[in-house]
Amino acid sequence: MAFTGSFMATSFKKELATATHNFAASGGHSFKIALYDNSATLTAATTGYTSSGELAGSGGYTTTGQVLASNIDPATSGTTAFWSWSANPSWTSATFTAYGALIYNDTSSGDKAVAVLDFGGAKSVSSGTFTIVLPTNDASNAILRIA
Repeated sequence: MAFTGSFMATSFKKELATATHNFAASGGHSFKIALYDNSATLTAATTGYTSSGELAGSGGYTTTGQVLASNIDPATSGTTAFWSWSANPSWTSATFTAYGALIYNDTSSGDKAVAVLDFGGAKSVSSGTFTIVLPTNDASNAILRIA
């Protein structure tokens, strides 16, 4: 199996200190999520979008993935900063099997990686809707958290 867990990309952590990514609700960057099969090799060391192992552009999926809608401004609670997207990404009229996903900054040069999502095995859909349910956007669960 190519996926070995879900990770915030190590390069992303460094890029936060250089203002490479802008998550602001107004005027922020465009972020995308791409889906991958079990041949993909995505880890914490992934630095940017790759087509290697990405699902083929068919069955309701378009290569390079889809835009994550509705950036929200990062928030804090106690000593934790957190942020996520308000809409769960979904693909309709879909027929495919995915093992994981990559969230990346489509605005930045090199389509810089943000996070690798491991689905924990094959997730399939046949002539239906494939939805990734993002965690609750709070200090304990948000997809992006710095404690």
